[in-house]
Amino acid sequence: MGRAFEVRKASMAKTAAAKSKVYSRYGREIYMAAKAGSPDPETNQVLKRVIERAKKEQVTADIIKRAIDKAKGGSDENYTEIRYEGFGPENSLIIMDCLTDNTNRTISDIRKLFNKAYGKLGVSGSVLHQFDFKAVFEVEASENKLLEILLENDIDISDFESENGMVTIYAEPTDYGKVSDALKENNLEPTQEAIMFIPLQMIKIENPDELAKFERLIEGLNELDDVKEVFHNVEN
Repeated sequence: MGRAFEVRKASMAKTAAAKSKVYSRYGREIYMAAKAGSPDPETNQVLKRVIERAKKEQVTADIIKRAIDKAKGGSDENYTEIRYEGFGPENSLIIMDCLTDNTNRTISDIRKLFNKAYGKLGVSGSVLHQFDFKAVFEVEASENKLLEILLENDIDISDFESENGMVTIYAEPTDYGKVSDALKENNLEPTQEAIMFIPLQMIKIENPDELAKFERLIEGLNELDDVKEVFHNVEN
């Protein structure tokens, strides 16, 4: 498995285990995508991609349908996408992508967790420059076949890794749809796919007490309903 998904696996482990959190998060995303455009995924590509990701995480058809129906019904419920950046124990770097209907509540909850871990929130851009923002796909295929498919579809990739028959592709976020469609047309189903932040350099927290603080911080962030994704640069 590629380095990007190792990071994501670590940062999202607790969230993935909590089905109700996953359902709630995708319910909000689907609702907002349907409300912002057409409620028909065949004509709304943003909605289509969100639904595809939701299905990969085993979000039920009923939850997807309810979110779309709520958007069709003209609900005035609204959510704001907001990103926070912070410094955790041992100067670890953390990015939090949120979807919230109350930004004051969200920042208050996040700040409490950082204070408990003796960390601090940073200003916009204070952490982002230490990460790459990429579309990442993990596919079980031969390296040559995959590169040939991407070349035929005029898709540039910034990097790739191959290990034990699994290839991880790194592309620009704007090419997410192109890569996804090219793989499907060639009957290749990614084992994992995401648009995510990848740290330019990983760190290891050697002090057990500091590591415990960091782990509690990440676990707490992942348990917040308003937090969609958490990314960091800690490898242990």
